[in-house]
Amino acid sequence: MVKEELFTSGFEFDTSETELRSKFQMVNVALMLSSVGLIYGICINFFHYEPHHIIAIESSLLLVNVVLAYILRTKKSSITFVSYMVTLQFTFLFLYLIYVSEPSEMKHVWIFTYPIILLYFQDDKIAIVWVMFMIAMLLIAPLQPFVQVSYSMFQLSYLSFVLGIMSVIVYFYKKKMDEAKAMIERQQIMLSRKVKELTQKDKMLTIQSKQAVMGEMISMIAHQWRQPLSTVTLNISNLQVKKLLGEEVSDEELDKALENISDTVVYLSETIDDFQTYFRPDKELSSIDINELIVKAISFVQPRLKKTTVEIKFFQQQRLIVNIYANEVIQVLLNIINNAIDELISRKIKYPKVTINIFNREQEVAISIADNAGGISQENIDAIFEPYFSTKGKNGTGLGLYMSQMIMQKQFHTKIDVKSTNYGSVFTIVVPKKLA
Repeated sequence: MVKEELFTSGFEFDTSETELRSKFQMVNVALMLSSVGLIYGICINFFHYEPHHIIAIESSLLLVNVVLAYILRTKKSSITFVSYMVTLQFTFLFLYLIYVSEPSEMKHVWIFTYPIILLYFQDDKIAIVWVMFMIAMLLIAPLQPFVQVSYSMFQLSYLSFVLGIMSVIVYFYKKKMDEAKAMIERQQIMLSRKVKELTQKDKMLTIQSKQAVMGEMISMIAHQWRQPLSTVTLNISNLQVKKLLGEEVSDEELDKALENISDTVVYLSETIDDFQTYFRPDKELSSIDINELIVKAISFVQPRLKKTTVEIKFFQQQRLIVNIYANEVIQVLLNIINNAIDELISRKIKYPKVTINIFNREQEVAISIADNAGGISQENIDAIFEPYFSTKGKNGTGLGLYMSQMIMQKQFHTKIDVKSTNYGSVFTIVVPKKLA
């Protein structure tokens, strides 16, 4: 952070001032490096007993550097003045080296850095003027009567020619740099526009996605409610038919029907709660016997079975307590069992049956639901868990198995496995005995 403030004179620059920031950095670097060079020159000249006027000139230039560095920290607009002063300073220094030094000292080589200095400190047109001034001052050096110059006209002409070539190379290099920079800026503007367009599209897609999710959620709730509502309707219908036929409804039968309706209504309420908390990590787990959970799922479809010949066989095991999201498992079981019943009825199987088994494993419990409906075709078995895929035509939503698979993946980190033969299909769900 300290280094950054040092090279930018303590100013802050936004994205639109990138070039200005770069110029501040280069001017500060030039002032620092030239100051180091001047200090080195003063020390060397002092110990070599060079003429005092050389040390005085170097000390004056060093003082100018300090003043320029201070001015540069006052306000941003001072960069123009400081750039001119630095250019003038280097111009004077390089000409001075030519005018007073011997060719054998090789101090003239510093003049070849002059075009690079102009590249950073001056605009193109002004830089050309500075170069022409420098070349003119070199060429008149042997001709002027004030200072005796050790360089011959040939040597200075050669230096001027090389300086001109270097200036042309630097000029075209700067042109290419400017073109590349302009192209990058155009691309940044285009990219910015594209980002804005994509941001707008992303917002629209987000809104559409939320609407789609809401619609899908409503469809799932409707799908989950359809069968339990049918159960309630069937219980009420059975009581009404018996009353219309003059048959007596026993207290035991009435209590059983009301209890069944009450359990179904509770399940409907819990289903809404499940969808409300579906993506929350703080849902409450419940400890339940897996046998009891399956019996509860079967009880929801029992009223529907009374008007069919479908038989559900459940082979209960010894008491097996699991700590899971019970209602989600019931939803999955109901979807699979109802699908099996639908297939058995639609295909008019002679002895239709659904068989449910429990397999106790070390850390988990597997529940298999098998039917004898003739199996699922290979073409359909690869797509049955996709949303809105259904083999029931207008009577199916294509959400039951999709939602079931989603529940198993998100809540239990497992998936529903399905196998199919010519005899029937077997769906297997796996739930951990204890969710972490």
